[in-house]
Amino acid sequence: MALSATQGERMIRNFNLQAKRFGVLTGSLLGGAALYVLLMGNVAAPELADASKAALRSASGAPQLVAVAPLQAMDGEMCEWMPASAESSLMAALQQDRTQSGAVPARSTASVAIEREPVRQIRDTYPTFSAIAQDARTGDIFMQDENLFGIRVFDRLDNTPPNAAFTEPKRYLGGHNTKLEFNCGLYIDPKTGDIYSVNNDTTDTLVIFEANAKGDVPPDRELRTPHGTYGIAVDEGKQEMYLTVEHTNAIAVFNKYAQGTDKALREIRGLSTHLADPHGVSLDIKNQLILVTNHGNTLEGQNPTYGKFIPPAITVYPMSAKGDIAPLRTIAGAKTMLNWPAHIWVDEGRGEFYVANDADHSILVFGIEDQGDVAPRRMIRGANTQLRNPMGVFVDLQNDELWVSNMGNHRATVYPRTANGNVAPKRVIRSAPQGKIAQAIGNPGAVGYDSKREQVLVPN
Repeated sequence: MALSATQGERMIRNFNLQAKRFGVLTGSLLGGAALYVLLMGNVAAPELADASKAALRSASGAPQLVAVAPLQAMDGEMCEWMPASAESSLMAALQQDRTQSGAVPARSTASVAIEREPVRQIRDTYPTFSAIAQDARTGDIFMQDENLFGIRVFDRLDNTPPNAAFTEPKRYLGGHNTKLEFNCGLYIDPKTGDIYSVNNDTTDTLVIFEANAKGDVPPDRELRTPHGTYGIAVDEGKQEMYLTVEHTNAIAVFNKYAQGTDKALREIRGLSTHLADPHGVSLDIKNQLILVTNHGNTLEGQNPTYGKFIPPAITVYPMSAKGDIAPLRTIAGAKTMLNWPAHIWVDEGRGEFYVANDADHSILVFGIEDQGDVAPRRMIRGANTQLRNPMGVFVDLQNDELWVSNMGNHRATVYPRTANGNVAPKRVIRSAPQGKIAQAIGNPGAVGYDSKREQVLVPN
């Protein structure tokens, strides 16, 4: 198509104008690239060239070749390329080759049952007593055997002679059907004699038996309880049952006759309660108080992932308490000598309470109004007492006697109600030969071996 002179001149001017604009843009890009190189200093020339090319590349709406990178040469042997149809024959060839070379023995299709006795066992075959209670109607003594999962019943006046292996119980309750496992809390109904047994670990149930139950019998009633339930106390007037829960730092209050999946009537729980791995619980009906022993393991703030250790303590609450309520008072500190306090018993007549102080091998006695870092009023402690890891404690009010169950030496020890110091027990009920120390293996989760000291380490 022919153009007029005027049209040709106009096209030349437009072309020159576009060229000038492109020159300015190109100069700006090159200047910026040069400045970038000066500032960064570590960009290689080939990388800059590639970046420039990429910057000038525009979208085409179709695939583009961006770069070509040759593969590095591979050294070593390679598997022979086999078609898919040869997969089964290849697998057979590989198995045959490995069998012939002796690298891996051929798999046998026959199943073999291997039943053999262990070379040796580390196991305590004698009962260890975690809790203790009395049938007020008969005077019989009930002791929780947490090692062999049972309950043993003794006469109040039983006293194992020094040369005897142990004292036989009047009757025994235990076996698979009883559903007793890591049973650590015990309550005997003062009117009916019904037996309330708390399971702490591998099964989350409170099991209740009629007063004369014995042998491997199923419980008459069961209540689903929170995991880690430990202590039990009952308000007979209101027919309410108080249970401590270690892992959630709580006290759950149930109807005494709750069963199955019945829910708690109320719960004491929260950071304000200062509950920290609560164990024992006892009620002061006269003053309407709940007394709780705490080992001292608790949460770090609201975050359930982290925890912390605080001093062991006794915390006191009103019996009507619920929710995240602060204790009325707390007993804690070095003077108290609390060290893994376990079960606790309130003696309303004397205005005192007794604490089984597990890790200190002692029984501590405090006043019901005590608080803060106070020393106990009395203390049973020393070699003559025969206390070792005491866990359970109660007072026989009718006979003015203090009973203690010891997990560390297979025995229950009996003292005068007001005993103090390094005193010998009045009587002893022993469930193992004299001098037999409990191995204290309870629900071990692992085992390790210290080759330097040649010792077996068992966390419980």
